[in-house]
Amino acid sequence: MRVMIAGGSGLIGHELTSLLINNGEEVTILSRKPARVTGMPPQARILQWDGKTVQSWAEDIERTDAVVNLTGENLSGEGFFPSRWTTERKEKILNSRLDSGRVLTEAIRKANHRPAVFIQASGINHYGTGRSKTLTEADGPGDDYLAKLTIDWEASSAPVEAMGVRRVITRNGMVLSSHGGALPLILLPFRLFVGGPLGSGKQVYSWIHIMDVANGIRFLVHNENAAGAYNLTSPYPVTDAEFGKTVSKVMKRPYYFPIPGFAMQLAFGEVAALVLHGEEVLPARLLELGYAFRFPRLFDALSDLLR
Repeated sequence: MRVMIAGGSGLIGHELTSLLINNGEEVTILSRKPARVTGMPPQARILQWDGKTVQSWAEDIERTDAVVNLTGENLSGEGFFPSRWTTERKEKILNSRLDSGRVLTEAIRKANHRPAVFIQASGINHYGTGRSKTLTEADGPGDDYLAKLTIDWEASSAPVEAMGVRRVITRNGMVLSSHGGALPLILLPFRLFVGGPLGSGKQVYSWIHIMDVANGIRFLVHNENAAGAYNLTSPYPVTDAEFGKTVSKVMKRPYYFPIPGFAMQLAFGEVAALVLHGEEVLPARLLELGYAFRFPRLFDALSDLLR
């Protein structure tokens, strides 16, 4: 199978590209800055695009069986510490998602040979916060900033369905990886021997190991019965307190020192909501389809990532 990955140089894209190539798939990556893409298998092709306009990269759509759209400005920014959600950053976050979905849709519309499947990345922020129930794909969206963002994000590629392309939406939970994402920041206090609960410690983290994200996407690409939204989260979410205690156990570091929520909000502003709020989200449809998680339990996932 020939797979095109937009945003393939990011955290998930790296893992997915390696997985696909190791399983005999052909991978083409669309990147705004190909010269800066490192650590990819040599078999991966990397093409230049601006994420906004149909250019020469679109010729490869004719030879593509599956398109995976992972593009989107990082919610927490590019630095180690989160960047505040200023009006300018919010606009950049939104446009980076909408532009790429629209231009990929336009390229597919113009193609004589269209891909069989389109994977559209999204997030479990879709369900909003403050909902006192366990959430699955059957639940509707929330009404906060991040929920509204995912609604527009998911809609950006919806027209491909009318073109006969099977479309799958992957709503990713907190992706755990030793190479980036939220985990290195969460681990920092523990490395300094000052680990403890963030805010109330009661917020639920619906997490997933990076390997299960990549395997889950590949599973959905190849399963012709897969269509619509799928939560990519572990079947066993945990509270912040349970997460911290598990980190403490794996790292053999203390878990004593709470970090007040108001302090995080003062330091980082609205973006602190990424760790101070959470929802219990389950991968109901993924389990129904028969996906078997490699790391369903947090202890095993952290032991693998921190070994």
